[in-house]
Amino acid sequence: MKRIALMFLRSFFVLPYYLFRLFQLCNIEKYDNYTRYGFLRKITPKIIKRGRVHVECHGVENIPKETGYIIFPNHQGLFDALAFLQTHERPFVTVMKKEVKDIFLLRNVICLLQAEIIDREDIRQSMTVIKNMTNRVKNGENFIIFAEGTRSREGNQVGEFKGGSFKSAINAKCPIVPAVLIDSYKAFDTNSIKKLTVHLFYLKPLCYDDYKDMKSTEIAELVQNRIQTVIDDFEKTLPEKKDFTEENELK
Repeated sequence: MKRIALMFLRSFFVLPYYLFRLFQLCNIEKYDNYTRYGFLRKITPKIIKRGRVHVECHGVENIPKETGYIIFPNHQGLFDALAFLQTHERPFVTVMKKEVKDIFLLRNVICLLQAEIIDREDIRQSMTVIKNMTNRVKNGENFIIFAEGTRSREGNQVGEFKGGSFKSAINAKCPIVPAVLIDSYKAFDTNSIKKLTVHLFYLKPLCYDDYKDMKSTEIAELVQNRIQTVIDDFEKTLPEKKDFTEENELK
């Protein structure tokens, strides 16, 4: 949490403006999603830089040119969303657990992104969220879903992807974009404020024809394995300090 404190301290003089604008943009009837998202994208790189973090992005060309897709990344910690805000040009929507919906500032970000709030213990409410997501994706909105359900506590080791997380993609017949986060957990989930590089890889998407005959659990396993393979291949290059090739990053 030291890095979060550093970000706040180094943003001290502009923080009042950020907070004022954040609360102002929560008027969703007055401001459209591009305006709201644009503000978050504008301030995110500045905040990240003040926290001594650099986000290195790979594979942006793999993001579908048409809207209406779902990104499925591994989940490492609180910094994950900032990495996507800096690197993903178009607005996206997140799915967040109900436990965070009343946290100061987070509730404002939820409002700006028009995030879906899910109660994992309420099956009926969860089904409603899946239905809402399906309709929103069909209408051209983009989602980011952390299919592990919660952040991994094992660094760059990917947790089990839940098949139910892919129901909305199946119902919407939309592209599935696997995404890989490496070392994102080091930003906020350690007590270090050393300079840090977080890597984010957008992998080649799965089109509906690629997965239409698969069960949701099979899709989950496929996406999970692709993500873990990229992480494993990347980490193998570190001792030799080799460059991570395009061939590996798009596996």
